Amino acid sequence: MRWLSLVLISLLLLVQYPLWLGKGGWLRVWDVDHRLQIQKENNKKLEVRNAGLDAEVRDLKQGYDAIEERARFELGMIKQDEVFVQIPEKAPSDTATDSPSKGR
Repeated sequence: MRWLSLVLISLLLLVQYPLWLGKGGWLRVWDVDHRLQIQKENNKKLEVRNAGLDAEVRDLKQGYDAIEERARFELGMIKQDEVFVQIPEKAPSDTATDSPSKGR
């Protein structure tokens, strides 16, 4: 009877091994599913980026406004007979150096 129990337990373990640790086992399925979810998230991010690039390409092909905007801001170009005026931002002043001392 003892031998029969040992044989049956051994057979059960042999059957369970491929189910848990084999090539198509649960651990492998879980790992592949996890990688699939990560890839789906990456694909969504890339789809959003591609949609933005597609809109920009369509805008560049259809109108000159986008081309003019890029030329102005990225290349610093101006139109003919146009005057370029640059207003520098005011630097934050130090109140201790601008105001007279109160102790004198």
